[in-house]
Amino acid sequence: MPDNTAMSAHVHDVIAIGVGPFNLSLAALAEPVADLDLVCLDENTGFDWHPGLLLEGATLQTPFLADLVTLADPTSPYSFLNYLKATGRIYAFYIREQFFMLRAEYNQYCRWVVEQLTSIVFDRRVTQVKHDAASDTYIVTTHAPSDGAVQRYRARHLVLGTGPQRFIPACCQGLDGPVFHAVDYLEHQDTLAAAQSVAIVGSGQSAAEIFHDRLAYLGAADRLDWFTRSPRFFAMAYDKLTLELTSPEYIDYFHELPEHTRQRLAVAQKPLYKGIDRDLSAAIYDTLYEKQVHGITGIGLQANASLTNVQRDAAGRFHLSFTQTEQGQAFTHVADALVLATGFSHHVPDYLAPIADRLRWDSQNRFDVTRCYAIDQAERAVFVQNAELHTHGFTASDLGMACYRNAVILAEITGREVYPIEQAIAFQTFDARQQPQATPDTSLRREG
Repeated sequence: MPDNTAMSAHVHDVIAIGVGPFNLSLAALAEPVADLDLVCLDENTGFDWHPGLLLEGATLQTPFLADLVTLADPTSPYSFLNYLKATGRIYAFYIREQFFMLRAEYNQYCRWVVEQLTSIVFDRRVTQVKHDAASDTYIVTTHAPSDGAVQRYRARHLVLGTGPQRFIPACCQGLDGPVFHAVDYLEHQDTLAAAQSVAIVGSGQSAAEIFHDRLAYLGAADRLDWFTRSPRFFAMAYDKLTLELTSPEYIDYFHELPEHTRQRLAVAQKPLYKGIDRDLSAAIYDTLYEKQVHGITGIGLQANASLTNVQRDAAGRFHLSFTQTEQGQAFTHVADALVLATGFSHHVPDYLAPIADRLRWDSQNRFDVTRCYAIDQAERAVFVQNAELHTHGFTASDLGMACYRNAVILAEITGREVYPIEQAIAFQTFDARQQPQATPDTSLRREG
């Protein structure tokens, strides 16, 4: 059978796989670099950032300056402020006096940037990556979901930005009926409207936004419950000294720590990036109070609740089994619909299997990511976006650090600082070895 695969003879400098915000940032920053040939491939038909979570009024948890380009290049034509100017909303945004853009607005902004770029190619699902030793290049095979067409691309460098996958607890896998991940929430509002009892399992901003949204629809005969494994419904830490942990110095410090110490810190630091916006937390409390005033009491919140099993009965209702982790006490709950705000998890893409022996791995078979975000043995050819939580800390998923990471990656690929890379921005010191040496003060001596 003949091979009808289209194979371009052209060799790109970079193939970026996946068009999420991080690789879109990379593409925007690479666009004006005349001697850099980058192509960005994505399996979808267009850009749409978590459409199921674009709730009315929901905002990003990072300031608007943390757009795709500004923190690397404030003069870039792909900045959020330039988008506002181009769409006639810059004065309205100025008068609004909000530091955080609407999530739907961020999605629109990213789509606008996509339209300006020449390097984005949609309808390309990457199925295999091989290394060609003769030319020292990577061959990326893609299938078009629309028509099955196969095409191959060749490049000297790869940047992996396919992102994490939605996490479904083992006890919830294979369930049918009205059960879905939070990221699909808006697609299932009609289903939830027909459910008299809704349970939300999970923690963080998405769970809080969905809980707050469902409160608006709650009637006297309805039931809404929110269960989290966390010890409390904690707000995101957003004080200024804590924000200094999103700094090059802290990444340096975290990356040099032993693997087991980084693992422990990754758990302890969850409130720094998985917490609830304080304004939203306050809004939830105020709404709960108002519901109580009006006699609507079918609402429950339970922390320390670890989901252990889910069964669906003949009537189609979900029987959820929990353990209260601090008490060791088992309890059950019954609901008509189940929303899993259980977050995302990282996995190694199957398409990397042919080059697995060329990559760096840690003791838990995760990417062993260098300080400069490389994962190949030579530390110069294959880079990752948002897959380095265990090596670089919680900044891995922070939109505010996208420009910094991409500036580092571009410098590694080009051999020069395309954009200035900040080395030190924090007032505090993290590494004790960098403490200034004290000098004896001889100006004060005891007399007599």
